[in-house]
Amino acid sequence: MAFPAQEQARQPGIESLMRPPPDYAPRYRGSGRMRDKTVLISGGDSGIGRAVSVLLAREGAKLAIIYLEEDGDAADTQRLIEAEGSEALLLRGDVTDPSICWRFVEQTLSRFDRIDVLINHAAEQHPVDRVEDIDPAILARTFATNVFGYFFLTQAVRPHLRRGAAIINTTSVTAYRGSEHLVDYAATRGAIVSFTRSLATQLVADGIRVNGVAPGPIWTPLIPSSFSAKQVESFGEKTPMKRAGQPNEVAPCYLFLACDDSSYMTGQALHPDGGDAPYS
Repeated sequence: MAFPAQEQARQPGIESLMRPPPDYAPRYRGSGRMRDKTVLISGGDSGIGRAVSVLLAREGAKLAIIYLEEDGDAADTQRLIEAEGSEALLLRGDVTDPSICWRFVEQTLSRFDRIDVLINHAAEQHPVDRVEDIDPAILARTFATNVFGYFFLTQAVRPHLRRGAAIINTTSVTAYRGSEHLVDYAATRGAIVSFTRSLATQLVADGIRVNGVAPGPIWTPLIPSSFSAKQVESFGEKTPMKRAGQPNEVAPCYLFLACDDSSYMTGQALHPDGGDAPYS
């Protein structure tokens, strides 16, 4: 499917400005698989994060949603969660600051009294054609958001996770096949694969599962805020399926890893990527 040419000037992008809008809506009725559970998710206001949040709400979860500054998108997601009969706590701030991550955890516990699932999802990317042209400040910022933010949130949440809890880390197809235009971003996603596997080994004895999701090209606000209008027009067409995915095609992976359906899985990654990394 070709997308209309469009660009946004600032990351992580605004979902309400996208045409066509990403498809977040769950594809099936809920069955209570997340009943009485609380989920803390970073980057949960739009794109994949919105689709995940709404799907988990439909399955009975309460959501604490971390977002950077996209107040309108966050408010829309909160309304969608409430329309599913659940509750949402909006947490505005930057996960690159460890003190803010600790505060977010405290606020979540104050509102919901527990955290059962942590989803580390917030990320940024900045395409550059040559490695020598990657700006040091952008390199540091990309690692701060995509790697350090995951560590900081995990450190803050870990003391409050009980046996049976789950951590889900978003990585990327680029960690497995590379990306000539996103060398630094792909490096952060590779780090998250190793982080996931190592943390899974560390926490398995405590009954806490740690897994990842490695999406391919998905139609989210990060796309028009990362690439040129011309690149957006052909986004996703190089996959074996010849199209980009929609957020609601990815969200079920997170539900599966968050609930007891995946009780015998840890240290693994699911790959909703249109066949883009067949040897992952």
